[in-house]
Amino acid sequence: MIRDHDTIAAPATAAGGALAVIRISGEEALRICDRIFRGREPLAAAAGYTVHYGEIVDDGRVLDDVLVTVFRAPRSYTGEDAAEISCHGSQYIVSEILRLLTASGARMAGPGEFTIRAYLAGKLDLSQAEAVADIIASSSRAAHALAANQMRGGYSDALEGLCEKLLELTALLELELDFSEEEVEFADRAQLRNSFTLGNAIKEGVAVAITGAPNVGKSTLLNRLLNEERVLVSDIAGTTRDVIEERINIDGVVFRFLDTAGIRATDDRLEQMGIQRTMSSIERAQIVIYMTDAARLAAGAPVAPEFPLRADQKLLVLVNKTDMAPDCPLPEGTIGISARNGDGIESLRRILRSFVDTEALYHGDAIVSNNRHYEALTAAGDALRRALDGLGSGLQTDLLSEEIRQVIHHVGSVTGRNSLASEEVLKHIFSKYCVGK
Repeated sequence: MIRDHDTIAAPATAAGGALAVIRISGEEALRICDRIFRGREPLAAAAGYTVHYGEIVDDGRVLDDVLVTVFRAPRSYTGEDAAEISCHGSQYIVSEILRLLTASGARMAGPGEFTIRAYLAGKLDLSQAEAVADIIASSSRAAHALAANQMRGGYSDALEGLCEKLLELTALLELELDFSEEEVEFADRAQLRNSFTLGNAIKEGVAVAITGAPNVGKSTLLNRLLNEERVLVSDIAGTTRDVIEERINIDGVVFRFLDTAGIRATDDRLEQMGIQRTMSSIERAQIVIYMTDAARLAAGAPVAPEFPLRADQKLLVLVNKTDMAPDCPLPEGTIGISARNGDGIESLRRILRSFVDTEALYHGDAIVSNNRHYEALTAAGDALRRALDGLGSGLQTDLLSEEIRQVIHHVGSVTGRNSLASEEVLKHIFSKYCVGK
């Protein structure tokens, strides 16, 4: 993990746009820019939060007309002197400006290095730094709201309040005072697990397994939801041999639809492998769609899946091909559709969206979406319960105090505010960052 004080530079925008932004940060950032920038005044003498028009010059040759925004330490993203060069988006221009900057004393930044510096400078805590990557990767309104709330510090504030209360309790313990009437609110395992399930589903996409017997219209349904012929459809049973995954945004929430192989007894080894993968998809899904069709229903086929579901999974039973049997009565709790002509599809979309409650998310409530945070908070909850059990059984004060300190340690590891995160943690977090962030 890089912790030096070099001046770093990197493109902050993706290639191919009409305009590009190149970011420079470090003690020499403005002086290095002055070596290639010609404007009305030197950038090194400019005030922070000012924008300067000028030219990038290479040995007397004008490379591009640019705008340079100046940021002064400590009031910058990284806490260092910094500049952002807005230039034309030509790949040649961007690469030439970077070449000139490195020749003038900067070096190319590593992935996430600007945000690492922001964290090391105390501009962001660790959970906020992780949210930077999440907000860049967000592909739906819900995922954006989740990451934005975390990046603004709402998530951190809730944890900091808990840590302060725990520190007060530790002080009371060390003074050997009774704290049995003190209240510390900490989500129980079910609440924490539900929060993580919701947060992770919003971040990664809500997994929906489309299951049922062969030829009930699973692939046709997915094509209808996508509004395009993405999946091969055939009257031949067993056409779908593998799980096909597609993402669909429904009212601000991304759903990951898993079109699975039809479940039936078969001697075909490839089809058997597909069915095994179907069962794996069902296991990891938050929502399971079980499909049958009107003809099978009329013939007495079951309208409930023959495979087990977890208590936290939601089941939706669809009867397809109702256009071919309009008088067929539907059992209570089932939904009639025609995947071929679109009947009932909008109702299906509304029902799927209703399964994901995002009201708390849009009101800024703290929701756990990160596996590292979930594990740390689970460990904190376990330590707090041990402390409360110890209080009831007369555990020695020093041992009780140590359990409270363990809670503080685990909660603090989420934000990294109590102590600097280890090299391994930083490497893991920032390995998914792109260069320039």
